[in-house]
Amino acid sequence: MSRKKVTFGSLRQQKQNGEKITMLTAYDYPSARLLDEAGVDTILVGDSAANVVLGYDNTVPVTMDELLVLTKAVVKGAKSAMIIGDMPFMSYNISIPEAIRNAGRFIKEAGTDAIKLEGGGPMVDTIAAIINAGIPVVGHLGLTPQTASMMGGYRVQGRTAKQARHLQHEAERIQDAGAVMLVLEMVPDRVAKRIAETLDIPVIGIGAGVDVDGQVLVLHDMLGIGNGAGLKFVKTYASLEDNIKNAAKDYIADVKAMTFPADAHTFHMPEDEFSKF
Repeated sequence: MSRKKVTFGSLRQQKQNGEKITMLTAYDYPSARLLDEAGVDTILVGDSAANVVLGYDNTVPVTMDELLVLTKAVVKGAKSAMIIGDMPFMSYNISIPEAIRNAGRFIKEAGTDAIKLEGGGPMVDTIAAIINAGIPVVGHLGLTPQTASMMGGYRVQGRTAKQARHLQHEAERIQDAGAVMLVLEMVPDRVAKRIAETLDIPVIGIGAGVDVDGQVLVLHDMLGIGNGAGLKFVKTYASLEDNIKNAAKDYIADVKAMTFPADAHTFHMPEDEFSKF
């Protein structure tokens, strides 16, 4: 039995009802189909594809065109989950018109339900402009990986009272700009809880404790095949790396031993036709 399509209204209702929201990343058709059938609420086609799919050292190099190809596949695979496209670095940082144009590509070319971009400060005006163009926006505060070098690396954000107040202020500004949801990354749990309680929009955490409105993880990390599997805020729900390697090793051994393909995997020609051949 198919689920109803997840909407911004239904997500806000989940927040009001105290029902936690689930989000996972996906970057291809089969992963999106499986996550959708499993019942995940939202799928983020994250710029984390740079690391876990495309092999870059960080998220900065991934391009709009690369993410759009992956996003199109995810949209085809998920029928009910909300799909959010992650705006890559420098696709929204240069000018507001360019940010609107690139955000529009996720909606128009890939068919996403919303886009996500990182940062507060001057990015709040960009968020408002994209929303005014008719494109739903998910904000992202705390650790923002695209600009992590400006924060001193991958560090928890909001550890001091001053930093926490600033995070809350920026979260409120992003909500006031019209954002439909907010991701908080690597933020102390009590700070994240306070922000989630303050905002009307859903707040999704990654490394932000249990008291926000929902959680997100990178799919490859939770499956044990990503570089982030050892991070403090990641729980590994399956260890597929050894399974995949062992399956490949078994295949290699079978081919070399000529036990694959066996007769069951082989097509045959009638004897009389073979004689003519």
